Amino acid sequence: MIHHVWGLFTHPDQEWQEIRGEEESISHMYLTHVLVLAAIPAVSAYIGTTQVGWSIGQREPVMLTESSALYLTILSYIAMLAGVAVMGAFIHWMARTYDATPSLTRCVVFAAYTATPLFIGGLAALYPHMWLGMVLGTVAICYTVYLLYVGIPTFMSIPEDEGFMFSSSVLAVGLVVLVAMIAASVIFWGLGIGPEYTS
Repeated sequence: MIHHVWGLFTHPDQEWQEIRGEEESISHMYLTHVLVLAAIPAVSAYIGTTQVGWSIGQREPVMLTESSALYLTILSYIAMLAGVAVMGAFIHWMARTYDATPSLTRCVVFAAYTATPLFIGGLAALYPHMWLGMVLGTVAICYTVYLLYVGIPTFMSIPEDEGFMFSSSVLAVGLVVLVAMIAASVIFWGLGIGPEYTS
């Protein structure tokens, strides 16, 4: 797992070729990659919101109660695990449009490795400062999009122009999934299932 993570940051083209040549099960992928990396933003957010807090101007830091932060951490962790599976399923479904025939397992593996920069970028939540989060979040998103556009043609064995269209479709669906998760959060907060702040 770690050598692929490092390779995706240092030589993504070559690393996608190596990943494509491996046979990996969804359970093994989740156990050795997704469960571990998805914990980075979840644990970082828990620590950041309960121990550091965030400030607006010169005010005292605002922090969450430990029970509230734990509840939200678990929900966000489950959402990230589900998000990888949903994106993998969409990639599998969309592949037929481009005459690619990867298995569902390979598509979930691809989605998991593509999301790696987002998981690692979650370290920014250790210190929940607006500008730090925006800068690191933007860098993580940009590199994830780069991995997507570089990886699809290689991983699916399709021409570059078709890979561009395929990647754009996956990116659009990823944005829709993100907006849906945000909307669900707002609905839950409206129902009274939201964060609780320390006094």
